[in-house]
Amino acid sequence: MPSTEELLKRLGVVLDPETLRLALTHRSYAYEHGGIPTNERLEFLGDSVLGFAVTDHLYTHYPDLPEGDLAKRRSAVVSTRALAGIARSMGLGEFILLGQGEILTNGKDKSSILADTMESLIGATFRNHGIEIARQLVLRLILPLLRDVEVLGAGTDWKTAIQEIAAARKLGSIEYRVTGSGPDHARAYEAVLHIGGIAYGQGTGPSKKEAEQQSAALSWKMIRPQNDSTVTS
Repeated sequence: MPSTEELLKRLGVVLDPETLRLALTHRSYAYEHGGIPTNERLEFLGDSVLGFAVTDHLYTHYPDLPEGDLAKRRSAVVSTRALAGIARSMGLGEFILLGQGEILTNGKDKSSILADTMESLIGATFRNHGIEIARQLVLRLILPLLRDVEVLGAGTDWKTAIQEIAAARKLGSIEYRVTGSGPDHARAYEAVLHIGGIAYGQGTGPSKKEAEQQSAALSWKMIRPQNDSTVTS
């Protein structure tokens, strides 16, 4: 495991060793080490700090957006998918303390574990430094996503969206062709969406569900009307 100093450098914050270790302690590791405290309480705290910081930023900087659009943007950038993407970009999985079962099933790349740990680190920052430093951390992580139109669709159920547009345009039946590769503990999946017998988007992911969602999202962008810049919700 790389030094946690490198992780703190990537986060841009300083945390005391005890709080940092707690933030990185998954329940599977805690269970195997005598029931020591887990990061779940910090995750609970970080989720609230994250929501507050993003909501305040959206309210302040998007004064013309109605409540519904603000909620969609917030949902997209605080989603499990978005947070896991941030975590992967900084290599967070290598630092998380996991039990052997999670290690064997590639827990360090599971979106749910990565997103939860990201929230626990936000909670740890709040505990060590207060709301302003925690808010600054959240904005450093989230602002690039708010500028990314594709990420703003992260909360969308793309499989439903593609069904709707395929039906509206009478493109034919939908079929996801999924293949898996790699050992059982580090399985990777590839999904290709076929509509009316024609291959469209190809998606990948650590689970069939994520691969299919990515495939559907890419396909939706391929077949949507050229003058349609909206995201289905």
